[in-house]
Amino acid sequence: MKNKILKTLLLTGLTVGLLTGCGKGSNQAAGGTEPAQAAGNEAVVQETEAQTEEAASAGRSLEEIKASGTIRIGVFSDKNPFGYVDANGEVQGYDVYFAKRIGQDLLGSEESVEYVFVEAANRVEYLQSGKVDIILANFTVTEERAEKVDFALPYMKVALGVVSNEAAPVTEVEQLNGKTLIVVKGTTAESYFGENHPEINLLKFDEYQEAYDALLDGRGDAFSTDNTEVLAWALQNPGFTVGVESVGSLDTIAPAVQKGNTQLLNWLNEEIQALGEEQFFHKNFDETLAPVYGTAVDADNLVVEGGVVE
Repeated sequence: MKNKILKTLLLTGLTVGLLTGCGKGSNQAAGGTEPAQAAGNEAVVQETEAQTEEAASAGRSLEEIKASGTIRIGVFSDKNPFGYVDANGEVQGYDVYFAKRIGQDLLGSEESVEYVFVEAANRVEYLQSGKVDIILANFTVTEERAEKVDFALPYMKVALGVVSNEAAPVTEVEQLNGKTLIVVKGTTAESYFGENHPEINLLKFDEYQEAYDALLDGRGDAFSTDNTEVLAWALQNPGFTVGVESVGSLDTIAPAVQKGNTQLLNWLNEEIQALGEEQFFHKNFDETLAPVYGTAVDADNLVVEGGVVE
């Protein structure tokens, strides 16, 4: 199955240009440009820009999504095994498996999902601007984020972990004092270590692949992100180990929608509760994560069914 990838075209500049051109034409027809007319034209352009920006940022209602026949879901393209593009160009992973089920249950087909690739730092912005309907990109629930987006019920538990080279393993956070820790911008790792460990030098990247490349190249002493992610990466990359398996608080990961999109939020919550009755996320684990983790991770320590954290 070929997954569809959404391409967003921004037409605001073109709209403003056309409006400005129309304003000039009106002035010439009147025999010249008067200051009042020029000010009036500028006001029209500014008003139209504001209207265009407001329309572009409005999240789609549940009815609008159904009428369009597609749902735009933000996922990672470089965070294996949660959201990534495989060797055949297919979007895969734990989050994607869930996204496909959303497409099936909401619109009748897995192919109704348009995958929008996001980075950790722009997940909130993509919701606020209406570029996506739902974020399913390993989005950890935090109070700060909850002020800007609406989180649905959780489907996974997570803490932070630290991966490092086996030749110089980091087994305690204190070992990083005065050293360099690699993080990805916009993640809970960036905020946690920035707020609680100013003695650690943070080397920040926009994308996960850039961060892992930096670790492989030895540009940092360790890398921190979700423990589920670093453990999977270490298992796939011999020579590296997760010496710190859990740091910070135990958090949850949940889908998110634009603030105030209550209908879509309610539908997601009902969906997650219904999926819990069939142990959907354990099946998801078996299909997407078990082949990577093997016996290293107990599904019950990661999976949340029905939105209920135990």
